[in-house]
Amino acid sequence: MMSDITYSSEEGSRAASRQASAGDYFALLKPRVMSLVLFTGLIGVIVAPGEIHPAMAVIALICIAVGAGASGAMNMWFDADIDAVMERTQQRPIPEGRITPQEALTFGLFLSAASVFTMGLLVNLAAAGLLAFTIFFYVVIYTMWLKRLTVQNIVIGGAAGAFPPVIGWAAVTGGLELPAWTMFLLIFLWTPPHFWALALFRSGDYARAGVPMLPVVRGEKSTRRQIVGYSFLMLAASFAPLFLGVGGIAYLAGAVLLGAAFLFIAFMLLREQKGTYRWAGRLFGFSIFYLFALFALLPFGPALMQAG
Repeated sequence: MMSDITYSSEEGSRAASRQASAGDYFALLKPRVMSLVLFTGLIGVIVAPGEIHPAMAVIALICIAVGAGASGAMNMWFDADIDAVMERTQQRPIPEGRITPQEALTFGLFLSAASVFTMGLLVNLAAAGLLAFTIFFYVVIYTMWLKRLTVQNIVIGGAAGAFPPVIGWAAVTGGLELPAWTMFLLIFLWTPPHFWALALFRSGDYARAGVPMLPVVRGEKSTRRQIVGYSFLMLAASFAPLFLGVGGIAYLAGAVLLGAAFLFIAFMLLREQKGTYRWAGRLFGFSIFYLFALFALLPFGPALMQAG
């Protein structure tokens, strides 16, 4: 399914008469998303076994952040037609005519190549290869294909946002060991309830843009039920790192308490009257805090259980 909305050349050419600022290009990087990517990548570096020179760790994290920003820029390039009609995204640089889609694409491609090349040259090839795949997955698989095609867009496409801690781990170890994938699994299962909560109170936006988000296609009731279901799966996955030697007693306590709070809000969302979105907004906000807080607890204390 492709959107019938077109981003006219007239709209795109408005940027030609205005000089873009550094802030406009920074906005292309989706800095709020980048902050979460950078943080989870940092945790991957910290909890990975082995040692990495601090300078190499900094370079790896910069590459992860720049790669995420490059993905955001190319996402805005491809989704310029959608962004122009969604209230949440109308003030982005391309819809407002501050940057042309072509400029955003060039910027994104340059940053992608620079981040992957630098990671491979100065850190290691495993981390570089995984970074390249992550950018490809987000831009091509999610943005260009899944987002406009299927109601499962965010379920499958959410994998792109789950790779940063694995990349951070690979930057230290040069490999892709199983403990790193438990962090991937946690973010992967966290993504659907996080984005579906947003989609509930922004469903009108997605409907106008022709994006088949779950509330638009299956309705609010089904969305609320699936949010609860994925919240249970996410809670179960949050304990997986402990069994593979990642995380201590502080992390265990956090997984229990934060997970219980997440489930409580999800159940309140399920019981909320149709057409009201107070608990959807609360879940969306809390979900961001949940992931930051839980990952922040991973490095503290000795491993509760030793792998192998």
